Amino acid sequence: MLVISREIIANLQPKNKTSGQIRGYSLGSISMQKYLVTGGAGFIGSNIIKKILENGDFVRAVDNLATGRRENIEEFSGHANFEFMEGDLTDLETAKKSVKGMDIVLHEAAVPSVQRSVEDPLKSHHANITATLHMLIASKEEGIKKFVYASSSSIYGNNPQLPKKEDFPVLPISPYALNKYAGERYAQIFWQLYGLPTICLRYFNVFGPKQDPNSPYSAVIPKFISVALKGEELLMYGDGSQSRDFTFVDNVVAANLLAASSEKGFGEVFNIACGQQTTLNELVGFLQDITKTQIKITHQQNRVGDVMHSLADISKAREMLGYQPLVDFKEGLKKTVQWYEKP
Repeated sequence: MLVISREIIANLQPKNKTSGQIRGYSLGSISMQKYLVTGGAGFIGSNIIKKILENGDFVRAVDNLATGRRENIEEFSGHANFEFMEGDLTDLETAKKSVKGMDIVLHEAAVPSVQRSVEDPLKSHHANITATLHMLIASKEEGIKKFVYASSSSIYGNNPQLPKKEDFPVLPISPYALNKYAGERYAQIFWQLYGLPTICLRYFNVFGPKQDPNSPYSAVIPKFISVALKGEELLMYGDGSQSRDFTFVDNVVAANLLAASSEKGFGEVFNIACGQQTTLNELVGFLQDITKTQIKITHQQNRVGDVMHSLADISKAREMLGYQPLVDFKEGLKKTVQWYEKP
């Protein structure tokens, strides 16, 4: 199904392309980039779409709505620069259809969650590897000018050395982590063999508005916020000493747009995080301060596939992409709580 808003597209004429330029379109004196955001109805994808539209560019979202939600993109309905395509990228023809006429692909689509991949590794493989390969093939054939791949810090596994650097050995301990690493390697190979400009971004524990707190596979922060606001008991896996480099979604959005406009870093991998380490126990303390509540905790055994500690070295992204965290962890947590408090 393709739901399209085409008013502004009808009169667009391609600009003359010169070597090294990203393909654009001109309407009078206005230059417009055309983005495809896969997984556009998801948490991260929908936040990226919002920023692209604010910048005055065109965006097509594709999503099979398996984990994405229509309500995440309702605010864009009727926007002249937005169109939505419902489809599954494990089908190669759907992938090829999705990239038609696009300049830049931001590949966010995935079946997220380590735990979900442990329970159903085959489904995880199809959604995270097969679909990524299809998108790379389609992008190569279409002549896409930039392909940005959403990877994950989970590929570092339980390597005890901190902070994590991009040249560390990869030690995936879950199917999801392995899926993401395979996607990275495919992206790098498509740059090396076919000249498709690819950049891989390793996200560290992204959180923020539009993240679903109700799924059994939800990330820790939306779950913890939901419990705090409802006054419920918190189920915590482990003793709370495990740590993460929690990354507010605005930082990830900025990293994607920097990668999309970069003229270097092709075939490279970049950590995208805040470079700050926070334990789950500290997270609970911060939430209690923000929500003015007392959270009761019940501890259970650590889950299979979970990593104990994570902290990013973001110097490579800073130097090559110009990346700088826009929002630190505590400020992002306050913004996220405020969003969940809205009626």
